[in-house]
Amino acid sequence: MADLVKEFNDYRSKMNEKLLADNNKVIKRIFNVDTNAYMEGALDVKTKELLGLVASAVLRCDDCIKYHLETAYKNGVNKEEMMEAMGIATLVGGTIVIPHLRRAYEFWEALEESVQ
Repeated sequence: MADLVKEFNDYRSKMNEKLLADNNKVIKRIFNVDTNAYMEGALDVKTKELLGLVASAVLRCDDCIKYHLETAYKNGVNKEEMMEAMGIATLVGGTIVIPHLRRAYEFWEALEESVQ
């Protein structure tokens, strides 16, 4: 299952390189704003990643969910914290979020396996 993490990261990296190489000023600025938004500030990175995770789940963006899960995991979020955040996301987003919750849980397990 750890291949799930590698496949996601490989594809994301490859396509980001292509997008940024196209030299579109608007896209580059959006990428930059996104990067800067999740840096340490009044809120710590861990909290910001959990906020991004919840928003991504409510918006039902599986790629975004995976990105925030991995970044949150790398910043010390534990499974209990992740599940509490996903619980809030499911409450806010409604039952339509449940398939994304399943995939998020699967990806989290893959993240845990990739470290062992």
